[in-house]
Amino acid sequence: MPMTAEKQHSTVDNLEVLYEDNHLIAVNKRASDIVQGDRTGDTPLSEVVKAYIKKKYNKSGEVFLGVIHRLDRPVSGAVVFARTSKALSRMNQLFQNRAIQKTYWAVVDHVPKVPSGKRSDWLKRDATRNKSFVTRSQSVQARLAELSYTTRLKSDKYVLLEVHPHTGRHHQIRVQLSHMGSIIKGDLKYGAPRSNKDASIHLHARQLDFIHPTQKKTITIVAPVPKHDPLWQYFEANV
Repeated sequence: MPMTAEKQHSTVDNLEVLYEDNHLIAVNKRASDIVQGDRTGDTPLSEVVKAYIKKKYNKSGEVFLGVIHRLDRPVSGAVVFARTSKALSRMNQLFQNRAIQKTYWAVVDHVPKVPSGKRSDWLKRDATRNKSFVTRSQSVQARLAELSYTTRLKSDKYVLLEVHPHTGRHHQIRVQLSHMGSIIKGDLKYGAPRSNKDASIHLHARQLDFIHPTQKKTITIVAPVPKHDPLWQYFEANV
């Protein structure tokens, strides 16, 4: 039987913990958080999680926490960290082998021409602009990006898509959805007409499914959508 992370859901000191055991901890990232330290100097989510573990377990020494994967800063949702080096190594391998099923929710401005389907695009990254572009397969440094998507629900102005990326390219979901004419709400970088007030974009890492690196049980981690966003709340309540 799968072990559902919802059973372990808790909120402590504004950190929303979705799942926790001796080897892993999963939290619900806010759109304003950075997963790992960068040149902004802002406190990363990884340090917040370390402080939580140190306080909860009254640890006197340094807390080990391995960053397994990341979400773009304006994206919310499930992020998993490793609490042991063994878990870090094995989870890295799962991600490299594409053995983790990732489910995203995206609120976009138009229903895709094909309401549900698959996309394969060649992407090229412009590091100086921190942006990716769809290009020809023969282009230098182009990398294949693949995803599948399903139209789940419509509101008066927006559409909820469920997206399963099959590769892990830079800004993959954002650029691929934009290229097919379904721009994520608030994503100025990829064509949205206006930003969201909180600088977020309406892309949420909804669910992660994988085999636990040591327990060998199926783990399902589900991240609730942002609580104070009426549009997200509408879609979650009605999907």
